[in-house]
Amino acid sequence: MTDHETYLRRLTDRVPPPREAVNGTGDWAAAERALGTALPADYKRLVETYGRGDFCGELCLSTPFDGADNPVRLEGDALDVFGSMRDTWPEKYPYPLYPEPGGLLAWGVTEAAGQLCWLTEGPPETWPVVIWSRDDDHEKYECGAAAFLDGWLDGRITSEILEVADDVPPYFDPAVEHDHVYVRLDDPEDPETPPYDERLQILRAALGPTADRGAYEHQGARQDHFAVTETGWQLTYEMAYGHQIRIAFPPADSARARTAVLEAVARMGCVAREANTVHGTSTWELPTDGELTPGR
Repeated sequence: MTDHETYLRRLTDRVPPPREAVNGTGDWAAAERALGTALPADYKRLVETYGRGDFCGELCLSTPFDGADNPVRLEGDALDVFGSMRDTWPEKYPYPLYPEPGGLLAWGVTEAAGQLCWLTEGPPETWPVVIWSRDDDHEKYECGAAAFLDGWLDGRITSEILEVADDVPPYFDPAVEHDHVYVRLDDPEDPETPPYDERLQILRAALGPTADRGAYEHQGARQDHFAVTETGWQLTYEMAYGHQIRIAFPPADSARARTAVLEAVARMGCVAREANTVHGTSTWELPTDGELTPGR
């Protein structure tokens, strides 16, 4: 087993890949011709295994396929994009920019608009990783993309530019289009209504199995984020901005998600008062009795 296969095996054991890799398949030979360089084997396996999407909400893997529908397509355009700024502030650019020899070629982007790059010196299998922040800070790691991800996600590699929460198990969310619906619930003033922690437990059990996506509290106002493992739905239950459930789901899942949320709300001892589509095409109507009716 090669080193990169070892890193990939450890990575997939820790972070299950999606059923389908978004923008994960295509003509590698054509992609490499367009870029003017061969690409590392571990990166190709990462793309074929995970596709486009986010690791821990912090790092989005770029792929070279389906350019029209891929907003983070792998492109060798660093010199075109940043060359003029380097001419003005050369001290902020310690590395060449691809396609210059040994230039930075980005294979991922961070949630804070930074870039994960290769320093394209020597054969592709030896290219080190450089993280480049939007503040023009740079961090160099003497390893490839798969080894970096494996080390970053298990804590062996740390970065001041790219942090990962240590209280949430590592995860990957594929770049699937979601509708977003916010369901406003009645205020939990009835003494028969279970307390917040119990309501959260009921909600997760009704939708489960689920996986943590982090929790926040400020002056007693809670937000708890989680994902439904089997469907990829992403939810927030909170009191921080009113008592509500926020849910994001693929549009085709709208009816199933609506039914699941309604049943969970009833088990929680609450009533759904309002459902607002914040993004997407799904429409969840609420009659006066508080039960969700069929929508789109």
